[in-house]
This record gives sequence, structure tokens and C-alpha cells, in this order.
Amino acid sequence: MDTRILSLIEDNNYYLKGVFITHDHSHHVLGLKTIMKIYDTPIYSVNPEIMNLRSTRVRDGEIINLGIFKVEVMTVPGHSADSAVFKIDRLLFSGDTLSAGMTGKTASSYAAATQINELNYKILSLPGDYTVLPGHGPPSSLEAERRFNIHLNSFGQPKKRRPAFNFDFG
Repeated sequence: MDTRILSLIEDNNYYLKGVFITHDHSHHVLGLKTIMKIYDTPIYSVNPEIMNLRSTRVRDGEIINLGIFKVEVMTVPGHSADSAVFKIDRLLFSGDTLSAGMTGKTASSYAAATQINELNYKILSLPGDYTVLPGHGPPSSLEAERRFNIHLNSFGQPKKRRPAFNFDFG
């Protein structure tokens, strides 16, 4: 566990209201048991359990009221089946799904296509600009990702979801 996080909380007398899990990969959740030993706070995740700890399960489109914050959940499977982006005001906590100039690594071309489709539909289609706070690497802006992210083939133009079946008989 990175002691800098604990020091930040303790030195500033912050009250931890919740822990949001963008996805259940070990290097993102290893400090969770330590946090839970110190603080009595809910864990929010797509999964009902993280590291044998009970989690409040979140769903796509859900809004969680946490103190003065409204946290919107946007599931973006691809990097992992449980990947989620948490939107608070103009901040996007994206985990490994979206980072400066890249998208998350995936296990298959199907997962990669799913991830790109969900990013285009849910994230890149957001109006205005947001700050992207990834799980690794520097912060970015959503506008920079729309314009320069090498993995997004839409060059900033959100794609509309295609229907599963096309019944156009004309």
C-alpha cells in the first residue's frame, strides 16, 4: 500500500466516504484490505466482491450520491469484463480503459472492438471537455483523447451504436 495515500488522508483530516474500483486487477486493489482495516467505508465496484471484501455493486448509468458528489457509473468492458469509468463533475476516473494516448490492453480483438465501441458511445460522446484521470500515466483531457488517441479510430467523432440486426429491406 502506498503510504502517501494514507498520509494525504490523515494529514488533511479527510473523511473517506467510499472507494471506487475501476476494475479488479491486483495492482489496482492490493491496498484495499489495508484501507478497510483503517477506515469503515463502502467499496463500489461492478463486482459484488473484491479481494474477499464485500462491495456495493454498481451498474451502468447509476448515479451514486456521496456527500456533495454525484458519481455516475459508466461500464466500459474490454480491458476487463468489470471495467468502469466513474464521472464526477468534469472528472473521468478511467482506470486502464482510457489513458493519455492509449486505450486499455485487451485479451482479444472482440474485447478491443467492444472497448472502442463503448468508449465512443459513452465517453467520447460526452459534451464538452473533461479531465481524464487514468490508473497509470499522466492526466489527459477528453478533447486531447478525441483528437490524438492512437487507438481510437474515430478521430474524435463518436460512433453511433449499430443495431444488432439491420431490417432495411429497401
